[in-house]
Amino acid sequence: MEKILSVHQLTKKYGKLNAVNQLTFDIEKGHVYGLLGPNGSGKSTTLGMLLNVVNPTSGNFKWFENQSDITDALKQIGAIIESPNFYPAMSALDNLKLVAKIKELASPDYEAKLRLVDLWDRKDEAFKNFSLGMKQRLAIASALLNNPQILILDEPTNGLDPKGIRQIRDIILKIAQSGTTILLASHLLDEVEKICTHVIVLQQGKMIYNGKVEEMKASFGFLELAANNQEELIEMLKELPQVEEVNQTEYKYVKAILNADLPPEKINKICFEKGIVLTHLMWKKETLEDNFLALTKSNIHA
Repeated sequence: MEKILSVHQLTKKYGKLNAVNQLTFDIEKGHVYGLLGPNGSGKSTTLGMLLNVVNPTSGNFKWFENQSDITDALKQIGAIIESPNFYPAMSALDNLKLVAKIKELASPDYEAKLRLVDLWDRKDEAFKNFSLGMKQRLAIASALLNNPQILILDEPTNGLDPKGIRQIRDIILKIAQSGTTILLASHLLDEVEKICTHVIVLQQGKMIYNGKVEEMKASFGFLELAANNQEELIEMLKELPQVEEVNQTEYKYVKAILNADLPPEKINKICFEKGIVLTHLMWKKETLEDNFLALTKSNIHA
């Protein structure tokens, strides 16, 4: 698989603070990567280094396998790492034309880019009249003017309402379907789970996971149960080899995390044979959020 980016031991220190600590990962062509972590985990600093606006303390990175010059490499990258910044009184189209002139782009397809972000019908309207979501969509159109090999987005749905978030998500998926590689920084797990194929998880500047979203979620799931005699149910579950952990939820259900396959019909039969009558039984799959919280919790205590 062709590599878009290779990062090796990338580190950024601010005094005694390790904002980014020895990151090593690759970005491969054609995938959607989520750079995931809470605020302050080092996501924006990492993107700043990759875009040559923050100087690394140590380590290195290389854009594109045969590209040695960072200036030439940046011409193949589209990025939004700050709030959209256009001239308020100028129209959407005129703002894009100005961006193209500054970047010395030859004959960009303004109509195609504005149609992609659903702004072609508003092309002559002043930027100052746009909603926050429209401004963000125009910024995406601007970042795509050079037909980049990779699009980098830092918290692209920040401050948007549910409709705006859905519009940005749909646009990102369209861009990905066209073959453009995407690197998306976010602290929103739901956003990453719906958009990304791969995820890089940061915590306090360190990388604690790097792989496919589905592999991060890969597990045997968990059982959610309830019975008239909860204590007896809990003790029985703890004795089963397929059950890794048992705890109670805020809804007074018993949650049994599985380490092997244990179908609901089998656990129902086991309970019945032991005289435990279940009043609730459901098998569930962990979400990305469940796995993220477990992962970050284990690393805090490590």
